[in-house]
Amino acid sequence: MKRATMLFIAAFVLAGLAVYQYVAKDESNVTAAASGFKPKAGSEAVTFELPGLDEKTYAIGGKTDKLTFVNFWASWCGPCELEAPDLQKLYEKYGDKIAFYGVNATKFDKERAARQFVDDHEFTFPILMDRKGDVTDTYKVDTFPTTFLIDSAGVIRERINGVITVDEWERLIEQYS
Repeated sequence: MKRATMLFIAAFVLAGLAVYQYVAKDESNVTAAASGFKPKAGSEAVTFELPGLDEKTYAIGGKTDKLTFVNFWASWCGPCELEAPDLQKLYEKYGDKIAFYGVNATKFDKERAARQFVDDHEFTFPILMDRKGDVTDTYKVDTFPTTFLIDSAGVIRERINGVITVDEWERLIEQYS
């Protein structure tokens, strides 16, 4: 009985240490610039750079001359599949007026599947690869798709979790551009 109690206490202490290390590690991954960032309407967007499928590096955020559309997605996401044709239509209509990007949450996806998804849907807008998941984490994206509209001053105007209609996207784009 005494041995069982000692084993239980040892297991409890080790579990506590594991939880402490996990929490401490999680906090250390937040960059100083993004530590107070709340990715919601009215907040200044955190700038980031990611490589695209075309191997170019893209810098997003900050002051620009256009509205920026940033869509976080994954190839296994059913709503992303539903939304894909609408995104291409929006890009074809507004691609010269707004900066338009797709961000694949590659940390939660397979790059080969993401490339196939892009090919299947014939995306012609830049697709960025968040291979480490840092940007997805910074923007606190935990549902897919999640889209941000960022104005020319670098302020988030809309955060949309999920799918909305093309008409609603057009209304929002016209409102902020």
